[in-house]
Amino acid sequence: MRQHFTLWIALGAGLLLILTGPIAVAQASDDPWVSQIGTYTYLTAPNYDGLLPIKAALGGQTLGLGTFDDLDGELIMVGGSIYRVGIDGLPRLVETSRTTPFFEAIKFHADKSGPVAPGTTCANLLAAVNELVNGADGMVAVRVRGTFTDLVTRSVPAQAKPFAPLSQVVAGQTLFTLGQRVAVLVGFRTGLDLAGTGAPGLHLHGLTADRTAGGHVISCVAGADVQLSVQRTAGVQILGVPTG
Repeated sequence: MRQHFTLWIALGAGLLLILTGPIAVAQASDDPWVSQIGTYTYLTAPNYDGLLPIKAALGGQTLGLGTFDDLDGELIMVGGSIYRVGIDGLPRLVETSRTTPFFEAIKFHADKSGPVAPGTTCANLLAAVNELVNGADGMVAVRVRGTFTDLVTRSVPAQAKPFAPLSQVVAGQTLFTLGQRVAVLVGFRTGLDLAGTGAPGLHLHGLTADRTAGGHVISCVAGADVQLSVQRTAGVQILGVPTG
């Protein structure tokens, strides 16, 4: 049995500490755990060095997101398959031996699902998630699929040391204006009680149904057939991470 460490406020402490076992960022729940490599705080340090291979966080997980060493592409996990979208905008399957500074994954089984009102923007999906789970705390796995209009995604170029701040990297992002597409958007809603663990609020990456485009979701508008599905989680198991 692996030993767990409990982390409550260390993410904001500004210290670096390599742990040999997983940290358990817990809620009082019997729901499944998110398996995670790295933290959002680690990225914003900034630090984009890979921490572990993707496979270190896998054990039947089917849904997830993240990035690769040096922020070299957006990582999207759908149906257990892992894709990388670089600045050419093309999704490509990758080996799980690749290392990552940030990766979140879960074996997805929806607790609740419901239709998204046509015309709902991606910016308003956070409110829809909170309403569906009846709360704003903790971490919730999210899947949104159907037909979207005005779908825009992005990727960023690989970075070199000394690493620029994440906000500066994002300012140099490559945008992909995809228009109307059938797509699946996956990710996590991170509450304020887990600040620094995942990206704040709702963080989504997406792939088109034909797997010809994708990336980090910037904006979208829901069409008539979009369904939102959510899964509550017990918390986050963070593997081999310098916490800070």
